[in-house]
Amino acid sequence: MWLQPETMQLNLTRPICFFDLETTGTNVAKDRIVEISILKVFPNGNKESKTWLVNPGMEIPPNVVAVHGISNDKVANEPSFKELSKEIQAMLKDSDLGGFNSDRFDIPLLAEEMLRADIDFDMKNTVAIDVQTIFHKMEKRTLGAAYKFYCGKDLKNAHSAEADAIATYEVLLSQLDRYPELENNVKKLAEFSTHKKFVDFAGFIAVDEDDEAIFTFGKHKGKKVNEVLENEPGYFGWILNADFPLYTKKVLTQIKLSKLNNKL
Repeated sequence: MWLQPETMQLNLTRPICFFDLETTGTNVAKDRIVEISILKVFPNGNKESKTWLVNPGMEIPPNVVAVHGISNDKVANEPSFKELSKEIQAMLKDSDLGGFNSDRFDIPLLAEEMLRADIDFDMKNTVAIDVQTIFHKMEKRTLGAAYKFYCGKDLKNAHSAEADAIATYEVLLSQLDRYPELENNVKKLAEFSTHKKFVDFAGFIAVDEDDEAIFTFGKHKGKKVNEVLENEPGYFGWILNADFPLYTKKVLTQIKLSKLNNKL
């Protein structure tokens, strides 16, 4: 896909990967990736992009095929995510992330796929810009409308991962052009494009005003995670055995281990 001439350069101290997923559905814990496209932008302005079709190992429902056009036959002979995971990880390594609705969908689902492929996925040293959040805070519309509004063009091949990833990058550059109050700094943009501060991607564990982890659901909603784990040890086992995202389970395990280590 052709990239529009850029009037704004993104100030980078490290690479940032704009990425988009097409999937079998919208359930982060259960659905799988069928296409992933990454546009990697380097501090010197250089770019590289790569798109992979992925065999999800499950049926793609007809209503989902109707949205992105990727049929079961199209991915039947493609590699699985596990087979592609090391190549994808190598491209994402040491980079920040950018996406459209990525905080609530693409990053959580990518994390699940990575963990299923036995590749550790951690955002401790990574910031993520969600261009949709900036758009919604400023204009409140969709990616196609954002592309038309900011870039003055119709988004061709919408729901093609490559087209959407590139359009997302172009929209962010135009947002920086349009809003002088937006600081051209990846960390600041990541902070601005984040809804709430969550410890896990799916939003089951957040942080309170004391910067301590709290549960956001169920009978212990609003309670500190460490207190719940201490007073009701069985709750930890219940979450590990229930249908929660793998990344949520990983984060909860880290919190529990950190508490144990502090006692030693």
